[in-house]
Amino acid sequence: MAEINYRNFTLGIEEEYMVIDPQSRELKSHEQKIVTEGQKIIRDKVKAEMHQAVVEVGTDICRDVDEARRDVSTLRSTISRIAGDLGFHVGAAGTHPFSHWEHQLITEHVRYNEIVNELQEAARSNLIFGLHVHVGMESREMANHIANSTRYFLPHIYALSTNSPFWEGRQTGYKSYRTKVFDKFPRTGIPETFESIEAYDNFVKLLVKTNSIDNAKKIWWDLRVHPFFNTVEFRICDVPMTVDETICIAALFQSICAKIYKLRSLNMNYIQYSRALINENKWRASRYGIDGHLIDFGKEEEVNTRVLIYELLDFIDDVVDPLGCRAAAHYAEHMLETGTGADRQLKVFAETGSLLSVVDYIHGQFLAGT
Repeated sequence: MAEINYRNFTLGIEEEYMVIDPQSRELKSHEQKIVTEGQKIIRDKVKAEMHQAVVEVGTDICRDVDEARRDVSTLRSTISRIAGDLGFHVGAAGTHPFSHWEHQLITEHVRYNEIVNELQEAARSNLIFGLHVHVGMESREMANHIANSTRYFLPHIYALSTNSPFWEGRQTGYKSYRTKVFDKFPRTGIPETFESIEAYDNFVKLLVKTNSIDNAKKIWWDLRVHPFFNTVEFRICDVPMTVDETICIAALFQSICAKIYKLRSLNMNYIQYSRALINENKWRASRYGIDGHLIDFGKEEEVNTRVLIYELLDFIDDVVDPLGCRAAAHYAEHMLETGTGADRQLKVFAETGSLLSVVDYIHGQFLAGT
C-alpha cells in the first residue's frame, strides 16, 4: 500500500451567524456594517449573505483541526467584538427561535436579486444558518469517489449538528427545522452518485445549457464536489452553537474522507446506498437528532443513533491520529452526553418558558471555547 499523505486532507470551514437586536432579541439588519468593519481586519474572510441579518465567515485553508480551531475562534471573537461595538449581539443556531423572515431585508446584490427573482418566496423565507466544511482532495476524480461513499454518513453527523428546533416562535417538533426550510430550494438534499467526475461535469453542463443554472454553485446539495476547488464540501449541518462542536464536526468529516481514501488505496470501498435510503435516515436525524434511531442498511434494522455514532468513531479510529484530530473527533462523546444545540435550546425553553431566554443562551454560547 502506498503511503497516505494525511496532510492532503486540508480543512476549510464556513459558518453563518445571526445578528441580534440586544433589546428585542429579534434578528436585525446590520446594513453590512459588521462586514465593512470586519473586512478591515480579516479581509475577505467575512462576507454579506442574502439576508441582512446574516454574516458569513470562512477560514483560510487549514492544515489540521488545530489550525481550524484557531481560525474559527478568531473569526467568532472578531465578529462578536465588532458587532458589540456597533450595538448588536451575534449567535449561532440553524434558525432564530422567533423572528419572522417577512420582516428581514434582502442584501442588495446582483446575485441575490437573481435568486430572489427566480425562487421568490422560497428565497425570501430562507432565513437559516448553516455550516459548510471543505475537505481537501488530491484531485477532482478522488473528490467524486469520496463524495459518493461519504453520503451514507451524512445523517449521522447531521444528527450531531441539529440546532434549530424553533421556527417563527413555534416549537416545531424537529431537532433541525432548518433543512425543512431549505428543502423549498431546487437542487438540495442528498445527491445521487456519479460514476465519474466526467459524469458529474456533464450533468452540470446540461443544467447550464438548458438555462436551469448559470453556474455550478447553484447546486445546493448536502454534499458536493466543489465546482472550483479540489474539495469535497459538506453542507448538511446546522451551524453549531460553539466552536468545540464546529471543530468536532469538521474532524468527523475529515476523518471519514481519509478513511474512505485509505480503503480505496487498499482496493476496497464502502458500500454505496441509494439516495432514497439515505433520505430515510436524513429525515430521522432532522426529526429526532441523536435521540432517535437510524437504519443500518446492512443489517436492515433500526439502530439507536448514539450507538451508530460510537460505531462511526470506531470506523475512523485508525486515521484520527495521523490526522491529529482524535480529541476533536471524540468530542462527539461529550455532545452525546450534554445534548446537541437543539437539545440545549429545548432544555432552556422547558426551564424558562421564554424564547427570549433561548436567544440569550444562544448568544451566551457563541464565544464558549474560544
